[in-house]
Amino acid sequence: MTNLVYLGIAVVLSLLGSMILWARHRKPRSMEAHMQQFARELDALAPDPGWNRRGNRRRSQRAAPRRERRPG
Repeated sequence: MTNLVYLGIAVVLSLLGSMILWARHRKPRSMEAHMQQFARELDALAPDPGWNRRGNRRRSQRAAPRRERRPG
């Protein structure tokens, strides 16, 4: 076989691989895919319910009972 045949095989294989990668990684264009992407963006922007406005972690809703101090 000549060198051009080997070169042609290499070109065909790389075009085939490029098409497969493009098909797997392209962005979906359906309406549902856009709605899911929007929902993911809203979740990313939503504040964490465990944090307050000052940036501190909130205590649990039910406070632990305090121990009474014994005089002594």
